Amino acid sequence: MATMELTKGGPTELGMLLAGKYLTFKLGDEEYGLQILKVQEIIRMQTVTRVPRTPDYLRGVINLRGKVIPVVDLRRKFGLSDQEDTERTCIIVVQIMNANVAVTMGIIIDDVREVLDIGAENIEETPSFGANVDAEFILGIGKIGPSVKILLDIDKVLSVSEITTLKSAASAN
Repeated sequence: MATMELTKGGPTELGMLLAGKYLTFKLGDEEYGLQILKVQEIIRMQTVTRVPRTPDYLRGVINLRGKVIPVVDLRRKFGLSDQEDTERTCIIVVQIMNANVAVTMGIIIDDVREVLDIGAENIEETPSFGANVDAEFILGIGKIGPSVKILLDIDKVLSVSEITTLKSAASAN
């Protein structure tokens, strides 16, 4: 049994590809991670201007030093129950790629945790959740001690059509 654990515990090809620094944050009771290179900055929660006729998960837009950027409520996007913003609620400004064009947007999260350096041996593939579950936006699962972090592919959290809606909302203001 010990021999099996030694071979099983080594880094996988996916782990070696995804190893690196992740900004971790909370949404509800779960912790998530974003590749640090996708993060531009973290800002305090501020007034978000709602844009009519946009999806529920699009909280609106903000003015970030003269540039209007769309802001997505990640709780709503992931189907979690709404929660009042607190002093810990903040916006992570990220840059995502859409058809080889960089799009700057904000994501509202409950609480920023820390930056973790997750080694290849601590990253596993996303488990299969069945045919009806879309988990394409999950890069993998990071194991940190007894807990796990869901490592997000922020480029795939929103579909191409959703990103087009975000860009339209930002340019309308």
